Amino acid sequence: MNTSVVICVYTEERWEDIRQAVESVDGQRRAAHELILVVDYNPDLLLKLKRAYPQAVVVENTHDKGLSGGKNTGADTATGDIVAYLDDDAVADPGWLEALEEGFQNSSVVGVGGRTEPLWASGRRPRWFPYEFDWTVGASYRGMPSVRSPIRNVMGGNAAFRRGVVAEVGGFHSGIGRSVQGRKSRPLGCEETEFCIRLSQRKPGAVMLFEPGAAIGHKVSKQRETFAYFRSRCYAEGLSKALVTQSVGSQDGLASERAHALKALPLGALRGVGEALRGDVGGLGRAGAIVVGLAWTTWGYVVGSARLKLVRS
Repeated sequence: MNTSVVICVYTEERWEDIRQAVESVDGQRRAAHELILVVDYNPDLLLKLKRAYPQAVVVENTHDKGLSGGKNTGADTATGDIVAYLDDDAVADPGWLEALEEGFQNSSVVGVGGRTEPLWASGRRPRWFPYEFDWTVGASYRGMPSVRSPIRNVMGGNAAFRRGVVAEVGGFHSGIGRSVQGRKSRPLGCEETEFCIRLSQRKPGAVMLFEPGAAIGHKVSKQRETFAYFRSRCYAEGLSKALVTQSVGSQDGLASERAHALKALPLGALRGVGEALRGDVGGLGRAGAIVVGLAWTTWGYVVGSARLKLVRS
């Protein structure tokens, strides 16, 4: 079994982040079959990367602009048995690739996702920021499994799939995840959620696996540490979930979200209040952020669903 690692990139502003991501792949205990850098419609960055990383396969995105198109281009280019995706602002632990590959020992496993820890630009987590909403900064969150377990979907910045199944089910759908326009406006997402659900629907018995040993660190900029971004990201997630349910249905599209909202979030809010009573004033902030985050996500879903109904009518 061998793995092609794909990193999708789009701007020179992340040059240092890209460098560290590439170095983390080069430093794996189990070497990658190949490293593929997919450049999203940026000829200057493409040329710069080809000069800087002759050991890598540097290609232009040949699909629609955006992250989904970049991931599809990476899968098209890959020659390994497995295609693994790493965010361009993430750093993989030395055992990341080895742990991902170990997850595929069972033939029923078609996708493996790892554990993602937030790397806060300010050096520490904001006191008000609830662990249950770490997904807003691309990290694993409280409420997810903590041990190797089957899951509905992996998180896109730390994930691997059997290469053949990506094309078999039509790849990642554009219009759900982030696009060039989306990067400048709303922080949309969920392209990997829709892909994983669609894959499972078309291949009954296929398993998505969470493997905590496949660990990475994901950088969180100071702008993303703000409450304004938090609310915006929650609202955008609701909009994205409306698109997901349009594609795969609400039963599968919202199953994990319902469980998280009914169990993990109430427990998190109560925990925050309890911590505040024990002297941690940040606990009230975390409890309040959970309430706001759920409300903004729900509102985004309502608005997104209404817009889709108007379009269909």
